[in-house]
Amino acid sequence: MASAQLVKELRQKTGAGMMDCKKALETANDDMEKAVEVLREKGLAAASKKSGRIAAEGIVESYIHMGGKIGVLVEVNCETDFVAKTDDFRSLVKDIAMHIAAANPIYLSKDDVPEADIEKEKSILRNQAINEGKPENIADKMVEGRIKKFYQDMCLLEQSFVKDPDKTIQDLVNEKISKIGENVKIRRFARFQMGEGLEKKSENFAEEVAKQMSL
Repeated sequence: MASAQLVKELRQKTGAGMMDCKKALETANDDMEKAVEVLREKGLAAASKKSGRIAAEGIVESYIHMGGKIGVLVEVNCETDFVAKTDDFRSLVKDIAMHIAAANPIYLSKDDVPEADIEKEKSILRNQAINEGKPENIADKMVEGRIKKFYQDMCLLEQSFVKDPDKTIQDLVNEKISKIGENVKIRRFARFQMGEGLEKKSENFAEEVAKQMSL
């Protein structure tokens, strides 16, 4: 079985999805160059090469949860109007909108998290570790692992796709890039929840959406 480090290196090198990299490494007996060839043969190693290309077309998709309790707007860009009109692209955007409704990300990517928020979170996590009785040097190491979980919870591209937890949203986008042959980028999103910020009986609408999507 391919190690997590090898999978990570192959992902960084090719831009292919996590599970695709894992399968390619298993096929290639952990030989990195052979694994790259396997991905190229499947057309999955092209995503990283396309990531720098301008994506100025696309669509804005909406998703309204049954009963109007949660609403999402998301803009996803591609390179041409032709691709923007395809069922394949529109299906991707719809899936992303539904995921946002269920997972409630706050930021698009790690780069969008304000430095002040990161430092505040690290301070909280460090104090938690110390309160658990961990020495300061161990607490500092634990913070690095826990801040990764923070990104996975808060950043859309780092989140596990609700329909397939083995993939992140970034994996989902990379796979679509490889399939359609154009750069694809999630540009922005907004999520609205009925009564958010008002005093009312607490209901877990996000959990309800996630359950619906798994049907």
